[in-house]
Order: sequence, then C-alpha cells, then structure tokens
Amino acid sequence: MSFGDKILEYKEDIIADLTELMAIESVSGIQEPCTRALEWMLDKAESFGLAVKNIDGIAGHAELGQGGKLCGVLSHLDVVPAGNNWDTLPFELSVGDGKMFGRGIADDKGAALITLYCLRALKESGIQGKNTIRAIYGTSEERGMADMDLYFEHEPMPELSFSPDSEYGICIREKGIMQLELYADTHDGTTLTQLHSGKVTNAVPDTAYALLDCSENEDHQLARLADAKKGSFEFYYTIDGMMVLSRGEAAHAMEPHKGMNAATALIDLLTSNFTFDSLGSIPAFISSYIGLETDGVMLGIRCRDRESGPLTVNVGTVHIDDGYATATIDIRYPVTADGGAIYEKIRKTAEREHIHVKLLEHLPPLNMDENAEIIRLLSESYEAVTGERPELYATGGGTYARKLGGKGVAFGPIFKGEQCNIHNANENMSVDKFFEHAKICLQSMYNLYTKG
Repeated sequence: MSFGDKILEYKEDIIADLTELMAIESVSGIQEPCTRALEWMLDKAESFGLAVKNIDGIAGHAELGQGGKLCGVLSHLDVVPAGNNWDTLPFELSVGDGKMFGRGIADDKGAALITLYCLRALKESGIQGKNTIRAIYGTSEERGMADMDLYFEHEPMPELSFSPDSEYGICIREKGIMQLELYADTHDGTTLTQLHSGKVTNAVPDTAYALLDCSENEDHQLARLADAKKGSFEFYYTIDGMMVLSRGEAAHAMEPHKGMNAATALIDLLTSNFTFDSLGSIPAFISSYIGLETDGVMLGIRCRDRESGPLTVNVGTVHIDDGYATATIDIRYPVTADGGAIYEKIRKTAEREHIHVKLLEHLPPLNMDENAEIIRLLSESYEAVTGERPELYATGGGTYARKLGGKGVAFGPIFKGEQCNIHNANENMSVDKFFEHAKICLQSMYNLYTKG
C-alpha cells in the first residue's frame, strides 16, 4: 500500500467539489469566470487550513510547509469553449457508465482539484515535510500561458515541479508551438461574401459556414461536387445568398489528423467550383498552401525528428466578411527544429501571395535531461502506485512545464489508451482512472514534500 491510497478517503468530497468547480464556465479568454474559478479554489484551500496567495485574479497558489526546496505542481482552471455535439451539459458534471463527463474534467480542472486535495491529505496526515510544496493555479493556459509569466514575476521558480496536464508516463519533450494570424488588407472575393469557422486556434473546428452570391447553375454544381468530397455539407437558400454548412469533428490542435477540419473541408469544396479570385486571398492561400493536409508539406515546412515526431499544422479559425479576411493556424514543430526558420518560410510564402502574417504566440520546445532529479522522483511515485516503471515520451501538447526553466515536466493525468475527448465534445475520464491518477499525484507530492 502506498501513501497515495490515502486520497481515496476524500473521494466523496472530491466529487462534490468537482460538481461546483466545473459549473463555473471558466472559458479561456473570458477573465471574470476564470478569476471566479481561481477564487473558488483558493477559498477552498483556506478552508483546509492552507496558506494561499492570489496574484491579480490571474494566478495563485496554495502552500504547505516551510523551508527546504520549493516544489510546485502546476495546473490550470481555464478551459476551451464547449463547442457542439455534447450528449450531456458541458458545464455540469455528469456521471454514467463508469465515466465522468464535462468540460475540464480531463483538461485540467479535475487534476487541479486533485492537487488541492493532495495538500489537504498531507496536512491532515500530519506529515512533516522537509520542503515547501505549492499547488500553483493559472487561468490562461489555453491562450499562451501569460498567467505563468505574471506569476513568476512575483514568485520564485520552483526547484522541482510537475504539471498534471498531459498523459502518463513522463513527458520529457514538448514540441515548439507557434500560432500565426494570416490576414489580407480586405476581403477581395466576389462570389464568397462570408465564411466563419472556429473560436480558438488550438482546436480543430467542427463547424464552418459560407455565404455565396452565385448563380443557380453554380450552386447546383457545388452540391453535386459535395457528394465526392471529404466532409459533410448542407445547403440552404437565404435572403443573403446560398449558405453552405460544413460539419467536421473537433480535436486538439496537437493531433489535427484525429479530427475533421470543417473549415479546410469547406474551402476545399468551394475551390473545386469557383476561382481563387472569386473566393478571395485567404481561401486561395489556404487551398494552395495548406489544403486538407496537416503535416505542412504544401507550405514547405514538413519535418520530423526521432525525439518528438512530426510537425503538425491546424487551421483553427477563419473569419471573412465585408472588409476583412483572417485566419489563424497552429503549428507544433519538433524539438530539434528551428522555429525561426519555419516562421520565415511561412512569412515569405505569404508575402508572395500578398498575405500578411502576425506572430500571435511562440512557445519554444522543451527538451529535458532524462536523468533529471524530478524524473527520478516521479518514476518512483508512479512505480509505488502501479508497480510499473513509467515510459518517457514526447508530446505536441503545450503545458506549464515549458515555463519551468528545465526544472519540471508534464506527468498525467490521462492514461495511455484512454479516449478522453480533450478539446472535443463529451470530454470525459473514467472514474477508476481518475482516482488512480489521484493516488499517483498524492504519492508524487508526498515524495516532493519529504524527499526532494
């Protein structure tokens, strides 16, 4: 029996508090509910007798212990928008078939609450640690992690840390993340009057629609072509012209091939029937240099390495209307690749097509030493609970680990083979696996608190 098993004593309380926390619609980019989620967490920590600090309603921590090394466990309280096609209410914890459903249960509110209960378990067990341990919470992880930049302006960097915001085993490498905006001086299309898809750059959009000012013959031809195209399309006649609705499947931008991009599918259909000039610069650029591919081959940036795998490209949003045309793309590039060279290649390609490029966000890769102390401690914790040694792996995801200056990694909460639908409808976690993670998390925080 490991110390981590003690977390099961709090199972009913954890479920009750999850119900409250997940009901706060803390969508990233809408700060008021994100701040409310942070305040809820810190108020709960105070009720457990823990020391807390709130930094401008953006980030904060709950703390146990004094002296020794400062150790941190970082998680986030913001979530991506709910999106479409849920079978349950996205901002309500639902339990059925051995699973818990709701936006944030896997990414990352569920894991965030567990870190708080781990501190509670350590305190109420009377464990005398030799270090100081903090559960650190942010509210803008899904939008660039400026919350942690602010936090570390005010607070010291932990010497040993992990972020339960990925998968098991231990993530020692995270690809570079580059988010770009592509935009034209104006919308210069004639047949296409509107096209809208996506709310965030780091998810595959599951719906898109276009309005077309076209002839009856053209719309009939388009409908016939749709039958042979990849995607699902619906056609409606409105007072503003013909509307084409494209339905896809959402996915995380780190694995765009696992979804079906409604925006690129719609553009692929439109460009099969209309000229680039009639659709405008942005659809023409997406068709010519991205298409339906997710590996960057058409942009000339395809690459991969042994350490972290292939580069990926996702078109996250497209918004075209009278007077403006813009799109955002998310690129995850290998840890050994040159992010600056990738950006320059895209910028020069776009410049030739009279498209402007704005760098929205660039998070350099994380590439950890396999022999780091934090990896040894987490490996011991995982083995104590599961009886197995954790694998070391790389991801295209972005976690707070890359903000830790080489002193932390991503670790859990998702187990290999689990389909949790992160950034998709029906986000979920197995109840059994959720509490298996809770045991590993408590054992890991115990080791940081007493051994690190």
